[in-house]
Amino acid sequence: MRIVVAGSSGLIGSALLPVLRHAGHEVLRLVRRPAAARDERSWDPPAGRIQDGTLDGVDAVLNLCGAGIGDKRWSQARKQALLDSRIEPTEVLAAAVAEHKIPVLVNASAVGFYGDTGDQAVDESGPKGQGFLADLVHEWESATRPARDGGARVVLLRTGLVLAESGGLLGKLKPLVTFMLGGKLGDGRQYWPWISMDDELAAIRFVLEHDDIAGPVNLCAPEQLTNAELTRQMGEALGRPTPWTVPGFALRLVLGEFADEGVLIGQRVTPKALLDHGFEFQHESLAPALADVVGTRA
Repeated sequence: MRIVVAGSSGLIGSALLPVLRHAGHEVLRLVRRPAAARDERSWDPPAGRIQDGTLDGVDAVLNLCGAGIGDKRWSQARKQALLDSRIEPTEVLAAAVAEHKIPVLVNASAVGFYGDTGDQAVDESGPKGQGFLADLVHEWESATRPARDGGARVVLLRTGLVLAESGGLLGKLKPLVTFMLGGKLGDGRQYWPWISMDDELAAIRFVLEHDDIAGPVNLCAPEQLTNAELTRQMGEALGRPTPWTVPGFALRLVLGEFADEGVLIGQRVTPKALLDHGFEFQHESLAPALADVVGTRA
């Protein structure tokens, strides 16, 4: 396939490109500056401009754009930036997919769509939840509509917490656990859907290559773990105790509104679409995933 990728410099995008190329796909990267490398094409989402010829003969567009949800405290300006960094590029790409009759648009999304599900397990048929994150994801996904209306197969990647050697979930929690400051957040009963980086990349390739997959796809492991259990297993993998509890009020003081929407609530999500289509997880449970990522390097 000839695949155009937006957001290729992020945690997932930078790891995904070698995987796609190794599988025999041709990959072109959209960059927000003058193109300098042979595989680069320039674009300007605010202006709605994509370099001429970029989409000629393209089989799929993969959009991974979006500022980090938990990277900064949420002010109104930050919330707007989170929205703009997702919706604006998606609108431009969806319109381009429709205009150029590109068969496939695979668009990043998030399990935050479901809001706080408590103990209730949800799959891709689950309803939209409440709160800023759920609203953001809903608008993000809705921005793909021109591509779908234009006849493209649109896949929405509702990704959970990604477990990688650097960055992602482990990047945030490993320093705390290593220095024996790890522990459950709040009551620890909130479910945290997670996925190994290997499975994240394999799943994206899987949906690109399977023409019968469309709509939302939950990218998370089959094993459903609470924050408390996930933290305990991470401590075991790193050889460190995780005895502490960080109370909700302390998290709110540090993180503000994000504490209530991104840390103290969770989604008990199942990857039904992937399993129904025969995707085989390399890491179905957390312990072997952690062993692969940290192993003796901890």
